[in-house]
Amino acid sequence: MSLRPCATAAPGLRNSAKLYILTRCFTLACTTSTRPTHAASTLTSRQNCDSTMTEAKAGDTVRLHYKGTLDDGSVFDSSEGREPLEFTVGSGQIIPGLDRAIPGMKVGDEKTVRIEAEDAYGPINLEARQSVPRSNIPDSVPLEIGLQLQAQTENGQTMTVTVAEFSDEEVVLDANHPLAGQALTFEIQITGIN
Repeated sequence: MSLRPCATAAPGLRNSAKLYILTRCFTLACTTSTRPTHAASTLTSRQNCDSTMTEAKAGDTVRLHYKGTLDDGSVFDSSEGREPLEFTVGSGQIIPGLDRAIPGMKVGDEKTVRIEAEDAYGPINLEARQSVPRSNIPDSVPLEIGLQLQAQTENGQTMTVTVAEFSDEEVVLDANHPLAGQALTFEIQITGIN
């Protein structure tokens, strides 16, 4: 194994991130100097050296294991102990920043990518908070900050809301995704491509 400097950024690396690629063939570390063009700002990758393997591309069904962490290091989700996540690349089934990190990966490749809020669950939308009379919530529901409730919209759809504040008279419900406004880091490993 040898350490070599890189001359150019790897495909998919379009920002001033540090890229570390550890493969069975060599170890490569580089820093690019281009300006970010999307919010995924840090990328770490372990790539498979077999050039005959299929690279993931838009329209492929991909299976991957993942661990998602917040900036404080806490884990918000993981596939550990479960089946790999399966989705179609480029279909909008997963958050945009993670979806853009998949093309070019092969079975066995590992990557760590940090995704800014704008490319994850979006910024916090203050208009997604609404006050409702306390009487609209059954007395049998013990209110506490962070409690998630199911609410029905005017057109009959069900949505999850979180209790943000409450008093004896009113309850402030927040319809933002619980991870809105937060950067997310994913450690991923591709386990299958169809």
